[in-house]
This record gives sequence, structure tokens and C-alpha cells, in this order.
Amino acid sequence: MTTEPVLFPHLAVTNLAAYGASSTDAYRNVVINRVNESCLRLSVFEGDYRWHFHPDSDELFVVVDGQLAIDLSDGTTLQLGPWDSVTIPRGTIHRTRALPRAVNLCFEHLGAATTFVDPPVVP
Repeated sequence: MTTEPVLFPHLAVTNLAAYGASSTDAYRNVVINRVNESCLRLSVFEGDYRWHFHPDSDELFVVVDGQLAIDLSDGTTLQLGPWDSVTIPRGTIHRTRALPRAVNLCFEHLGAATTFVDPPVVP
């Protein structure tokens, strides 16, 4: 079980657009709410996030604002704009890149493990 704080309790009406727009941080990743053993995260960031994978949890991305690139270790890049979504299966090595800033929602297991790895060598 994770000790990561959940910002809003059940039955609290939350305006996610306003919350995302109010963030001026270069990186912010917070748990908005819990749903059973999973959670809804809101991430606001600029630049590149490190290469990693989640050994025990799929990760569903929904871009709310901006552009998000998700690079996979095989050299594939997925491009997402507002209201595009994609699920990254557990164990898939990937990194996210904001182009230049992105706000996205992410659904995953609460307390999902993240394993950071060296950048892959793509043939």
C-alpha cells in the first residue's frame, strides 16, 4: 500500500481543467483520486521524463492540453494531442516527452512501482 497522498476524497467534485491550468510548475504529478486499487493522476510537465517501466501496472494516458510524445524502446514514438489516449502495457519500457508542455491524466494502480532504466539502444 502506498502512503502517497490523494488530493480529493470520494464525492468531492473536482474541476480537473482548472487544477491543471493553475499549475505553474515545470513538473507536477499528483494523485487526484482513488478508484478501488487504482488512481487518477494529473501530470503537468515540460521536457523529457526518464526511461522507465512499470512491472505490475498498465498505464492509461489521456492528454488534456498540449502535445505528448511517448517513446518506446523499439524506436516507435506515439504522438498524442488533446483528448487522445493510449494504454502502455505493464513491463513496456517507455519515456514521455512534453512538446513543449503537456497536461495529462493517467490511470494506473495506486502505488504502482516504477523501475528506471538506461536509455535503450535502438538499431
